[in-house]
Amino acid sequence: MSTPTTTPTYLFESSWEVCNKVGGIYTVLSTKAFSLKKIFDDKAIFIGPDIWEQEPAVDFIEDNSLFAEWREYALTNEQLKVRIGRWNVPGNPPVILVDFKPFFGDKDSLFFSMWETFRVNSLNAYGDYDESCIFAYAVGKVIESFYTYYKLEKESVVAHFNEWMLGMGALYLQKQIPEIATIFTTHATSIGRSIAGNNKALYAYMDGYNGDQMAYELNMEAKHSLEKQTALHVDCFTTVSDITAVECKKLLDKEPDVITPNGFELNFVPEGDQYSAKRKQARCQLIRIAEKLIGSEMSENAILVSTSGRYEYRNKGLDIFIDAMGHIRTSGELQREIIAFIMVPGHVYDARADLKEILKQDYETKNPLQAPFVTHWLYDMEHDKIISHIRQAGFTNNSSDKIKIIFVPCYLSGSDGIFNTPYYDLLIGMDATVYPSYYEPWGYTPMESIAFGIPTITTNLAGFGLWAKHFVSGNSLSEGVMVLERTDFNYFEVTDSIAEAILELSRKNKSERTEIHKHCFALSREATWSKFILHYQESFHKALVNKDKRIAKSMVSI
Repeated sequence: MSTPTTTPTYLFESSWEVCNKVGGIYTVLSTKAFSLKKIFDDKAIFIGPDIWEQEPAVDFIEDNSLFAEWREYALTNEQLKVRIGRWNVPGNPPVILVDFKPFFGDKDSLFFSMWETFRVNSLNAYGDYDESCIFAYAVGKVIESFYTYYKLEKESVVAHFNEWMLGMGALYLQKQIPEIATIFTTHATSIGRSIAGNNKALYAYMDGYNGDQMAYELNMEAKHSLEKQTALHVDCFTTVSDITAVECKKLLDKEPDVITPNGFELNFVPEGDQYSAKRKQARCQLIRIAEKLIGSEMSENAILVSTSGRYEYRNKGLDIFIDAMGHIRTSGELQREIIAFIMVPGHVYDARADLKEILKQDYETKNPLQAPFVTHWLYDMEHDKIISHIRQAGFTNNSSDKIKIIFVPCYLSGSDGIFNTPYYDLLIGMDATVYPSYYEPWGYTPMESIAFGIPTITTNLAGFGLWAKHFVSGNSLSEGVMVLERTDFNYFEVTDSIAEAILELSRKNKSERTEIHKHCFALSREATWSKFILHYQESFHKALVNKDKRIAKSMVSI
């Protein structure tokens, strides 16, 4: 990688997940903010959707003094309604939340302009396409207004857009203010995720797939068209891992200009006595809730195992996790108790009232609750894939079973009604995590796990898994990260390997587990933003250089 020689004065970074905790990109941006602050100070500005109406936005601290004159100008002259403040994460970067709903009236003219100029085909759009594109358009208008008001023509400015949802923002800016350099990052291609999610063999037949054809077949034409044209037209196109770079080249017809792996900030992890206290507290809480749900006492030395992430049943390997735990249950080899947690947000109806009351009154329970493997009631529970698979695998969570499995189908933001504890404050109590992903462009969940000292199982189909193999063999949990070889066709081999690894961990003594924790912490220090931010600096440099070339080319053609 060449050393970057050009750094922008201003950086605007936008995503649907700025101050909106709905997925992994929230973690990417909220942890990266600290490193960007060191480079840009308050000239790295995040832009997100104002979807909160009367409610306070997540982790957003409003500051009416910040860019106050521009805010009034934008509202009065351009009908841009924004809230301005700071993101309540390390670095506390400036944030602009934009109300995009007033711009829905511009939809038809916007989509026509995108087709006419960039050949973005929005004809067969459905679902969240319109809302995402109007938000992206509003982001473009916010940057345009800010740039014009503060007369940034003599400054070097980069605008960074994340995922297909922000594609029209990048294209709008490139058309309206060509002097702004644009970066577009795909964290996972929409068509690649769709191929995998539709139970098609993505990797075995990658060379035979045509992205446009598959988009037509899977009814993904609008999203794919927007993502592809944005990748082709921006000044710098990036993705997060080598495995997704191959996908981009084959399905989007565009090889990424830079690979920008996702880092983590260790300032999210407690240290010393605070770490020990939080780990003990998490374990006590997890075991207590399991006991109340199941109606029997559990050992305080039980092995706690979890998986988490987005509810993508096959892509995230949730099916394999349940089968691996089932394999352990029937193996006859388990000497210690295990509680396996599936922490994956589902279509939650409400926190269980019976479980809430038992926890509140601290009743001693001798019998399991109805459906003793789920902490929150779901809509249409009978057809939920995870619950159906748990039953199919033979789990009953009887007191005689040495392994219990519990589905936590809610966002662990600290206000779910049962745990009322943020995800990280529960993760720290685990003994191992398992993420047997089939489709995982990067993989924040295993990275977060080792950052908190928890050994993890991932696969070679995850960007993080491939990265980890530069530092460990990946053959054993004893190294901190176990990287399983996963293909389109070896489901049962992966299931068996996970079961064997957890059984082996359950046989280790305290000093052996302490050594594993040390390996986790050591490897996590290799994945910090202080090391990975250089890749982003390279993308800033390339965007600015390519922007100059683009402008020079357009001048020649006039």
